Amino acid sequence: MRLKLNTKIILGFGLALSVLLLTSLGAYKSIQQLSFYTRQVEHTNQVLQHTSDLRTKIRDAQNAVRNYLLLGDATYLLPFSDGFQASKENFDSLQLLVRDNPEQQARLDSLRRMTANERVFLARWARMAPSPFTARDLVRADQYNLNQLRRVLTRMRSTEEVLLRERMQNQDFYENTTPVAIVVAAVLAIVIVLWLFVKISNELKANQRLQVELSRVNDDTARRIDIIEELADRVVQGDYTVKIRNEDQQDSLGNLATSLNRMTQTLEENFTALQNRNKELDQFAYVAAHDLKAPLRGVTTVVKWIEDELANELSAQMSQYLGMMKGRLNRLEDLINGLLAYARAGRANQEPTEVNVDQLVSNVADMVVPNNFRVLRPDPLPTFLTDRLGLEQVFTNLMGNAVKYHHQPTGTITIGCHDVGRCYEFRVQDDGPGIAPEYHEKIFLIFQTLRDRHTAESTGIGLSIVKKIIDEQKGTIHVESAPNQGTTFVFTWPK
Repeated sequence: MRLKLNTKIILGFGLALSVLLLTSLGAYKSIQQLSFYTRQVEHTNQVLQHTSDLRTKIRDAQNAVRNYLLLGDATYLLPFSDGFQASKENFDSLQLLVRDNPEQQARLDSLRRMTANERVFLARWARMAPSPFTARDLVRADQYNLNQLRRVLTRMRSTEEVLLRERMQNQDFYENTTPVAIVVAAVLAIVIVLWLFVKISNELKANQRLQVELSRVNDDTARRIDIIEELADRVVQGDYTVKIRNEDQQDSLGNLATSLNRMTQTLEENFTALQNRNKELDQFAYVAAHDLKAPLRGVTTVVKWIEDELANELSAQMSQYLGMMKGRLNRLEDLINGLLAYARAGRANQEPTEVNVDQLVSNVADMVVPNNFRVLRPDPLPTFLTDRLGLEQVFTNLMGNAVKYHHQPTGTITIGCHDVGRCYEFRVQDDGPGIAPEYHEKIFLIFQTLRDRHTAESTGIGLSIVKKIIDEQKGTIHVESAPNQGTTFVFTWPK
């Protein structure tokens, strides 16, 4: 049975990868062993170096005391104390280096005790009166101690030298085998790739005869796909009346064209119904707001009459209740206005106009920012075609909130802008009290506010309107803030 081209390619590459994997594993293992024995050799050399340094420092310490006794100069004692102090570092290093060798650990412990005894011994001689005879007696008396130290150091070095020879032999072996393994892997890879190249080339030549037929089919398919893409583009632009004509072939594209025609007809019907529902919603919002406001104003007027005409007869508690009632009525009116604004946010189809954002921000600042606040614009603000009303409403709400919720009578608002490709990224930053991270998502939900609900100004709708407008523009908005570190609202607006 003749195998297909893709099957041959898969089998060939599978074989190549298997061989490469095996040879690469061998090379990797060889490299790992080489690296291991190289570290072991370095480890042994470090042990030898530290033992050599230790022996030198002990000998220098004895020489320092002997020279002091011979010459009577106390400056010769400095290498004595410095040498033993420095030997502690050698002991600490050796302790780490031979921790995996119990025999060497035992020798190191013995060596540490002998060195401590030698230090006490030499310190006692360093306090004697200097003279050549004292120096001679020191050399004679210390001969046994030095011989003991030398024997322990010699055993340690002998053990490490044996290890060094073994490890260097292994290192030499893997130094020689590692390049061979790498070369073998490379040669095998080249041979297998060349063989695959020849096999695939032969198969591709056989397949070239199919290209003419495929080109004809592709041209016809491309023509029909172009028709379908044109219909899809027009649907995206809002034209739901478009239809595909003369597409009666009974194949997948023909069935797709028929389905698209049915889809555009359904979309047209649904869009017309949606427009009617939106009109009804606008009318309902207006009527609801108007009908709710009329009795609301009546109740507010009655409360005012009571306060004006019965001021002398009202107790302090009754006056407090009336004040609370007025606060609730004001809040209810704000909620009605906010709901009406939220229902209509982003619904008006504004024609794009050229907007100078710098001038727009200045106009908004004049309307909502008091004189005791500063508005800074460190970045150049762009001029581009967009929905002026929506952008103005976003800046109005964000800058108004920066003033309204500021914890100080004065403050600074900074407006920044960066070009991020298809959008502009605007930043509205203040130096107010900040917002805790757990509320960063909550503040964009309708009726969600971080202020007391009895505060008439805080309806929890303003940021919901901002987010709705930005969502209609296919932009994004998020907040960057922490308590006592100010707040920055970052939103993107398409160019």
